[in-house]
This record gives sequence, C-alpha cells and structure tokens, in this order.
Amino acid sequence: MNFPIMIFIENVGIIAFAISGAVVAARKDMDIFGINLLAMVTATGGGLIRDLIINNTPPAMFVNPMYTIITLITANIAFLVMYFKKPIPKEISPWYDKSLFWLDTLGLASFTVDGTFTGINSPYSDNMFLVAFLGVITGIGGGIMRDVFADKVPYVLVKHVYAIACIAGSVVTVVLWKYTANDVLCTLAGFFTIVILRWLAMHFEWNLPTVHLQ
Repeated sequence: MNFPIMIFIENVGIIAFAISGAVVAARKDMDIFGINLLAMVTATGGGLIRDLIINNTPPAMFVNPMYTIITLITANIAFLVMYFKKPIPKEISPWYDKSLFWLDTLGLASFTVDGTFTGINSPYSDNMFLVAFLGVITGIGGGIMRDVFADKVPYVLVKHVYAIACIAGSVVTVVLWKYTANDVLCTLAGFFTIVILRWLAMHFEWNLPTVHLQ
C-alpha cells in the first residue's frame, strides 16, 4: 500500500507488534537477545511466511530494512523501560491497556490488508482463497510464531475475536477488489471491517465458544 496514512498505520502496527513480542519475552524471563528476537518475529514473521508461500524472495523484511530497524529500536526501548520500570499507577493502567489494544488493532488491520494486496499484486491473483489466506497469515502469523517461541498456546487460538476479524477483513478486501478493482475502496473497507469487529468484540466481550474437558 502506498497511501501515506496506511504507511503510517503500518509503522504503528510494527511498533505495537514489536512491543507485544518484547513484553511476552520479558514475562518468560528472556535476556535482551530473546526480547529482540521475539519482537522481530512478532513484527515481521507474518510477512515472512506470506512471502515464502508465494515465492517472493528475498522476503520484504530483507528488501526493506526499515521494518527491521523500527522493530529493533522499539524492542530495545521497551527493554530499557522494563529494565528500569516503575509500577504503572492504577488510574493509568486502563488507559495503558486500551492504548495497546488500539495499537494492536490498527497494526492487525494494516498488516492484513497489506498482505491481501501482496497476493492481489502477485502472479496468483486469480486464486481468491490464496489471496485472502495471505492477508490472514500476514496479520496473525507473527503472533503465532511469537507464542510458539515462548512455549505458549497461541493467543489467537484462545482469546477474543481476533482471527475472525482478520479473515473478515481479508475476504471483504478480496471480494471488493474482484468486483470493483478500486484499490482505495478495497483498502478502506477491509481495514475498517477489522477495526470495527475488534471494537465490537472488546465492547461486548465477545469470545468464540470453547469446550472444557476434565
């Protein structure tokens, strides 16, 4: 995506995902290398998987080092903040959690639409299922890799309407592109589908049904 606002939001997403990876690593008592590695995996892992699937080599994270630079700067700032941390005041904590939620949501929406358009602009654009899948894996792939590295059940499998919003946004983008070929309309529709579904899930505390076996 070459729209300035989407590029800005994508960078916000990289920062949010990098912070997410750094926090998970810190909670697992990893050292500074582990914190940087999990931040990198979270922020760039989805795009890496996407590019390998469609044989787009070398992957974008190596072609455009800005992704890596932003991720590493964010990870090391997060490390310093956590290293010299002070407890977050209780009155600020809800706002802090909401900020992380919205950063993560904007990143998820941006990455998903970006991954979908990577598929649209690839030689496999006629395969709508593949194009939609590329959007989904770009959005959630890094988080899954992060949790596997941290020996956790991937967050996307156990909490919130996360992957469903991602799938919906990717499908909306693909279908609209198929019938309108209007890049701006497709981008905005897919992006806001994810943002709205995530907000609704948070507001109404939606979760997918689960089975609890003894």
